[in-house]
Amino acid sequence: MSGKASIVFAHGLWADGSCFNKLVPALQAEGHAVSSSQHGLDSLEGDVACVTRSIGRVPGPVVLVGHSYGGTLITKAGTHDRVGALVYIAALAPDEDETSQGQQDKFPRTPVFDHIDVSDGRIWLRESGIGDFCGDLPAAEQKLVLATGAVPVPDLFDQQVPGTAWRTKPSWYIVANGDRTVNPDLERAAAERMGARTHAVDSSHVPMLSRPDIVLDVIRDAAKALET
Repeated sequence: MSGKASIVFAHGLWADGSCFNKLVPALQAEGHAVSSSQHGLDSLEGDVACVTRSIGRVPGPVVLVGHSYGGTLITKAGTHDRVGALVYIAALAPDEDETSQGQQDKFPRTPVFDHIDVSDGRIWLRESGIGDFCGDLPAAEQKLVLATGAVPVPDLFDQQVPGTAWRTKPSWYIVANGDRTVNPDLERAAAERMGARTHAVDSSHVPMLSRPDIVLDVIRDAAKALET
C-alpha cells in the first residue's frame, strides 16, 4: 500500500462526532482524508451502516478510530476490505458472542451510570454526571460536551450484528486510566484479548479531548503501518 491512509472516526454515547475536533485538523494538515461518522444511536445495525458509508467516502486504506461505543462500531464495520487498522479509544470491543452490554457486565459498574435519565425513549446523561464522563476538561469544555451529546435508545447495548474485525486486523488501544464511564479494567482486558499495541494515558473517558497529542500519535502510528 502507498500514499496516505484515510482516517474514519466513530463516536460513542454522550459525545458526538465533534469530540474529535482536536484531532481532525492536524490529520488533515498532514495529508490524510478524514471523515467523522455522525450516527443516530437508534440501532446498532444503523450505526454500523453509517460508519460503513463514511468508509466509502474516503480513498485508499482506512484507519478506523472508535471511542467508547464507537469501538463496537469499528469492530463490526472494520471487516470492510479497505479497513487496514483499528484504533480503540477507551472503547468497547465485544467478541462475536458478546453484546456491548455483555462485555460491560463482566466488570464493576462505573460511576457515570448513577447519573442517567431514561425518558423520551432515550438515555440521557444528567449534568451531575459530566464530571464522571469528562472531568479532566475545563468547565467550559465539559458544558460543550454535554450540550452536543449523542443520546442512545435504551436497548442499544443489547443489540448484536456480526463482525469481529480485531480478530483479523491490527489494532491499537488507548486505555484511559482515570475512566469513570468505561471501566479501565475492561479496557485493559479488551486490549490484551485483541493483542493490541496498548498505550495507557492518565485521563478521563475522553482522552481525545484532554490528551489529544497522545491520541494523535497513536493514530499516526496506525496510519504509518498502512503506508509502508
